Amino acid sequence: MIERFNVIVERGQNGYLISEVVELPGCHTQAKSYDDLMERTREAILLYLEEKKPDSVESRFVGLQQLEVEV
Repeated sequence: MIERFNVIVERGQNGYLISEVVELPGCHTQAKSYDDLMERTREAILLYLEEKKPDSVESRFVGLQQLEVEV
């Protein structure tokens, strides 16, 4: 069975890319390249699901929006 997960990717202050899986609280990882990040994220998801074994994963992701704020 194939499941889809929403992943948020950010660049940390140290230059590493950081991923967070929206549907799996606490499931995140980091890497130097985008390809490595996606592979590590897949691994993190599999480990999370193996450890937590949720009955079902329900997506809570609604969308992503950038706001401009004058500071």
